[in-house]
Amino acid sequence: MGKIANEIKNLTGDRDMTLKELAQKIGEVQNKQYSLASLSQKLRKETISYKEVKLIAQILGYKISFIDIQGRYSNTK
Repeated sequence: MGKIANEIKNLTGDRDMTLKELAQKIGEVQNKQYSLASLSQKLRKETISYKEVKLIAQILGYKISFIDIQGRYSNTK
């Protein structure tokens, strides 16, 4: 599995949640069927969309942010 798959597995584990439970919650939020097999396949093949990753982060209580590693911009707000 790729890096995103490992990160999502670790984050779900930190929240005492299984991938199956995560898939169920994704389905509930999207109001459509979303299976563990579908989630697992997307993670394994690294074809999961950014939109889905953002939703997973939201479900797990995280947010995604971009950090300028070159230090060109600083957030002074």
